[in-house]
Amino acid sequence: MDITQVLLAAQSHDGQIRTVAEGNLEQFQEQNFPQFLQTLSAELSNDEKPPESRRLAGILLKNSLDAKDSSRKEEFVQRWINVDPAIKSQVKGSLLMTLGSLVFEARSSSSQVIAKVAAIEIPHQGWPELIVNLLSNMTKPEGLPCLKQATLDALGYICEEISPEDLEQDQVNAVLTAVVQGMNHTENSSDVRLAAVKAMYNALDFAETNFLNDLERNYIMKVVCETAMCKEADIRKAAFECLVSVASIYYDLLEPYMQTLFELTSNAARVDEEPVALQAVEFWSTICDEEIARQEESQESGVVSSSCHFRFIEKALPSLVPMLLETLMKQEEDQDQDDGIWNISMSGGTCLGLVARAVQDAIVPLVMPFIEGNITKPDWRSREAATFAFGSILEGPSVEKLTPLVHAGFDFLLNATKDQNNHVRDTTAWTLSRIFEFLHSPTSGSSVVTNANLPHVIEILLTSIKDSPNVSEKICGALYFLAQGYEDAGSMSSVLTPCLGEIISALLATADRSDSNNSRLCASAYETLNEIVRCSCISETLNMIVQLLQEILKRLNQTFEIQITSSDDKEKQSDLQALLCGVAQVILQKFSSCDEKSAILHFADQMMVLFLRVFSCNSSNVHEEAMLAIGALAYATGSEFLKYMPEFHKYLEMGLQNFGAYQVCCVSVGVVGDICHALDNKVLPYCDGIMSALLKDLSSPELHRSVKPPILSCIGDIALTIGEHFEKYVPYTMPMLQGAAGLCFHMDVSDDDSREYRNELNRSIFEAYSGILQGFKNSKSELMVPYAGDIFQFVELVLKDNLLRDDSVTKAGVAMVGDLADALGPNIKLLFKDSNFHSELLGQCCQSEDEQLRETASWVQGVIRRVLVS
Repeated sequence: MDITQVLLAAQSHDGQIRTVAEGNLEQFQEQNFPQFLQTLSAELSNDEKPPESRRLAGILLKNSLDAKDSSRKEEFVQRWINVDPAIKSQVKGSLLMTLGSLVFEARSSSSQVIAKVAAIEIPHQGWPELIVNLLSNMTKPEGLPCLKQATLDALGYICEEISPEDLEQDQVNAVLTAVVQGMNHTENSSDVRLAAVKAMYNALDFAETNFLNDLERNYIMKVVCETAMCKEADIRKAAFECLVSVASIYYDLLEPYMQTLFELTSNAARVDEEPVALQAVEFWSTICDEEIARQEESQESGVVSSSCHFRFIEKALPSLVPMLLETLMKQEEDQDQDDGIWNISMSGGTCLGLVARAVQDAIVPLVMPFIEGNITKPDWRSREAATFAFGSILEGPSVEKLTPLVHAGFDFLLNATKDQNNHVRDTTAWTLSRIFEFLHSPTSGSSVVTNANLPHVIEILLTSIKDSPNVSEKICGALYFLAQGYEDAGSMSSVLTPCLGEIISALLATADRSDSNNSRLCASAYETLNEIVRCSCISETLNMIVQLLQEILKRLNQTFEIQITSSDDKEKQSDLQALLCGVAQVILQKFSSCDEKSAILHFADQMMVLFLRVFSCNSSNVHEEAMLAIGALAYATGSEFLKYMPEFHKYLEMGLQNFGAYQVCCVSVGVVGDICHALDNKVLPYCDGIMSALLKDLSSPELHRSVKPPILSCIGDIALTIGEHFEKYVPYTMPMLQGAAGLCFHMDVSDDDSREYRNELNRSIFEAYSGILQGFKNSKSELMVPYAGDIFQFVELVLKDNLLRDDSVTKAGVAMVGDLADALGPNIKLLFKDSNFHSELLGQCCQSEDEQLRETASWVQGVIRRVLVS
C-alpha cells in the first residue's frame, strides 16, 4: 500500500475514490495496528510528503488514541498499551522529530498526538523523558521559532489532557519556566509568545505550589500582566484569558494585584479590540461568580468568614460600574437578529447583573442616574442601554429597594414596548420578564402587577407578542413569569382566569408563526403555554383546558403529515412533536391534580395512539417527551391503563435498553414507577421483561452512571407492588444491590459531583431494600433473613459517615432500618441487641428540626422496641 496515495485519495472530491480509500485505511488499522501507527507517524514526520497527507496522518493517529465515548476510549488506551515497546518508541521519536517541521499542519498535528500519547502514558509513569525532551527544544541554540511554538503547543495540550497530580513538582517548575520564557517580551516571535500564553492557560491548574510562593507568583503575574499589554491583539486576548482563569483558581491570592488588574481590564474594556475587551469584562464576571458562591456558601452554613471573601467587587464598585455602563452603549446594529451573538454590550450587561447579585442594594444608587439620564434620549442606543441596565440589576437588590423604582417606571416600560426601535422593544420585553420574575408576587402585597392593572398589562403583552420574532420570544418569557407569580397564589390565581382564553390563543398563534426562522420562538410559546396550564385554577378553566388538549392532539396528529425531504425537516418534526407531547403531559398532570378522570378517559385512547406513533419516529428527544407523557397518562388513568400494556410494553423495554440516549432510559425507568402505581399487581405479567431490562442496565458498563440510582429505586417500587411474586427475582437482585453497596465504599469522592452521586446511590439502595422488605412483610419475609446482616452493616457504615451523607440519605436509611425491623421482626433480634449504633442515631434524629425525620425515627424506635421484647 502506498500510504501517501491512500491518504490523498481519502480526501478526494470523488465519493467512490474516497470510500475505497477510507475502507483501506480502516482495514489496515484493524489488521495490523502497530504497523498502522508506525506508517502514519513516519508519514507525518517526512518533510518530503504533501502537507495534505501528513495532516490526515496526524488526525488518524489522534483518533486512534482517543474517543469521546468512555468505553471506546478505554479500549483505545489498552490497544496502545499492548503495542510492542520498540514500535511505541519509534512512533514517539517520529512525533518529537515532527515538532521541528517547517510545515505548520504537520507540527500542529504532532503536538496534539504527543499530548494524546502522554495522556495514556504519564498517569502510568510512562514516557518519563518526554518533558525533558520537550524542554530541551526551548533551549537549543539553533532552535527555530517554529520548533519552540510547536513544543509550547504540545506542553499546553499535555497540561489540558492530564491531571496536576500526574506531574512531579520539579517537572511543573521546569514547564512553567519554559512557558514564562516563551511569553517574555524579549521573545521575538509572536507565534512563540501566543503558544506560550495558551500553554500558561492550561498550566495554571498545575501551578498551585508556585502560586503559594510570593516570589514565583509575583513573577508569573508580572509576565501575564505585561503580556496583556503587548502590541498583538490575539496575544493580549490570550493573556486576559489567563487572568480570567487566575481569578477563578487563585481568588484568595489576588489582593496585592487588584489595583493593577483593575487598570488593565478597565483600559481594555474601554478602548481595546472587542475580543480582548470581552475577556477583560469576563475577568470581573468571574470575580463576581466567585464572591456570589462564597456568599451563598456562608449563608447556607451560617458561618461568616472574612478571610475567604475579599469583597473585591464592593471595593471596585465606584469605578467598576461606570466602566460597565459605558460598555452598554456599544451595541451592534443587528444584534437582535443573531441568536449566537455575544458582544461587549451583552457582556457588560451580564457582568452588571452579577455585580448586582454580589453587592445587592449598593448597586442601585450607582446605576439609577445612568438610567434616568438616558431612558428618554432621542438616540436609540441611549434608551436601549438604560433599559438594559435597569433589567440587569433586578436580581440581587432587596425587594424593598427595587419596588418603588419599578412602580415608578412600570408604565413607562409598558409604553416602551411600542418604541420605534426594535432593539429598544426587545430589551424592554426582556426587562418586563425580569420584573415579573423577581418582583411579581401577588401574595406579598407589594407586587408590581395588581388586580387593577393586570388586564392592561395583558393587553400590552398580547399586542407586543405580534412584534418581530425576537421581541415576541421575550414577551413569551414575560407571560411565563407573569403566570408563574400566580402558581402558589391560591384563590388569587382566579384573577388570571378571564384573560386565559386570549393568552392561550395568542401563544398558539405565536407557535405557528411562519415569519420566524428562530426555532426558539416556537419552543418559548409552548413552554409558556405549559406554565399557563400549571398556574390556572382548574375548577374555573376545565373546559378551556379540555379544548386546548383537543387542539394539541390535532397538532400532534398533523406532524405526521409533514413532508420530510431533508434532515432539517426531520429535526423540525421531532422538535415539534417533543413540544406537543410536553404540553399534553402538563395537561394530564393538571387533570390528575384535581382527579378529573372523565376528561382524561375520554381522550386517553386518542392520546395513546398518537404517543405510540411518535415512537416510530427515530429521534431520542421525542421519545423522551412521549415517554414522559405516557407516564403522566398512566398515573392519571390508573388501572384503565392496563389495556395499553400489550402494545406499549415493547416500547417501554426498548426505552429501558436505550443505552445511547440515556435520558430516554432514565425517563423509561420513571415510567415503570408510574405504571406500578397505576396498575398495582396487574403489572405482574410484564415484570419479567421489565426486570430483565433493569438488571441488564445495572450490569452494563455502557449505560451512563446517572441512570443506575433511579433503577435501584425502581426495583424497590416493583417489589413493593408485586409483593411475594418478587421471590423469583431475589437471587439476581440481591447480588446487584450488594455490589452497588460495595461500589459506594470504594468510590473516589474527592469532588462535589462524586459525593452527590454516592449519596444518590446510597439513597436508592436504601429505597430498593425498603421496597423489597415491605413487599415481603406479610408473606415470605424469611427470604430476606440471610441478607439481613449485610443490609444492617451497610446502613450502619453509611449513616456513620456524618460528613459526606446528606439529609435525604439519612431519612431513607432510618426508614429502611424500620422496614428491616418491621418485616423480619424476631428473626433479627440479635442484630439490634449487638449494636448500639441505631439507638444513638435514632436519638439524634428524634431531636432533628426536620419534622418528617423526627416522626420516622420515633416510629422506628417503636418497631425496634417491639422486636427486642418479642
